[in-house]
Amino acid sequence: MIVNCIHYHADGRREALDFEHVSDVLASGEGFIWVGLTAPDPDLMLKLQEEFSLHELAIEDSHKAHQRPKVELYDNVLFIAVHTVQMLDEQVRFGETHLFLGERFLLTVRHGSSVSYAPARARCERDPEYLAAGPSFGLYAVLDQIVDNYFPIVDGFREALDVLERDIFDQAFRRGTIERLYQLKRELTRLRLAVAPLQDVLAPLERLYPNLIHPDTRLYFRDVLDHAVRINESTDTLREMLTAAMSVNLALVTVAQGEVVKRLAGWAALLAVPTLVTGWYGMNFELMPELSTRFGYPGVLVLTLGIVLLLYRKLKKVQWL
Repeated sequence: MIVNCIHYHADGRREALDFEHVSDVLASGEGFIWVGLTAPDPDLMLKLQEEFSLHELAIEDSHKAHQRPKVELYDNVLFIAVHTVQMLDEQVRFGETHLFLGERFLLTVRHGSSVSYAPARARCERDPEYLAAGPSFGLYAVLDQIVDNYFPIVDGFREALDVLERDIFDQAFRRGTIERLYQLKRELTRLRLAVAPLQDVLAPLERLYPNLIHPDTRLYFRDVLDHAVRINESTDTLREMLTAAMSVNLALVTVAQGEVVKRLAGWAALLAVPTLVTGWYGMNFELMPELSTRFGYPGVLVLTLGIVLLLYRKLKKVQWL
């Protein structure tokens, strides 16, 4: 459950740390500690609370997961909850990451689908100047990685929509097309619920909490906020396009059904002429026109055929056949 527990010195040096010695390092007043956890159990969360003096409400939220994206301040410790996204087996999987930021520590707690934050850690370690800014730059690196992971997901939605748009205008109706459109819209709605609140989480980090956020890192948080705004706008645009695509698909299906009904009605009209004539002459009467004449039967056939051909030309002209 403990992925990493690293003590970063002021000069950028890193040192693997036993979790039992966290309180001793914090008491020394040198550098900061970065701890990464994945789905910790209640016992470990209580240990975390004791070692870092975390508020019980923040621990409760982090243990339960299923939190909305938010940022809260507890006794000079920031608690941040954000949603993560990952593409697995061609399906979008959602998870959560909870972060605790103190003056001399950064804790990341991962739940559900989430990639490792080793790249964010390596990014900070490549330049000791970043580590000199304290744990706030580590917080930026993690949030930046989370937000950047949304971009390929949004691009995948856009490509899927382009493919479905070609299927929409295909003459053959496919039930799978409308089903896939609905699935995309449902996933985009979940994605928007994860992305939209990020703006409210990142905006305070750019302006507030002077004791926890290093002044040199505020510009970086603004950059992450800009990326979050772009993703939110992209998801809104895609949702509108998906709604329009579903409406167009249903409209085209309705038009196609109308064309089928028109053709059926046209053929029914053609069949109605001989049906009417044969039904008329099928009545059991003696005194009927043309019954006793030599050419009555051929005459009726020619007349019926002529009416059918005339009606066929009329229906063909108005494109009912």
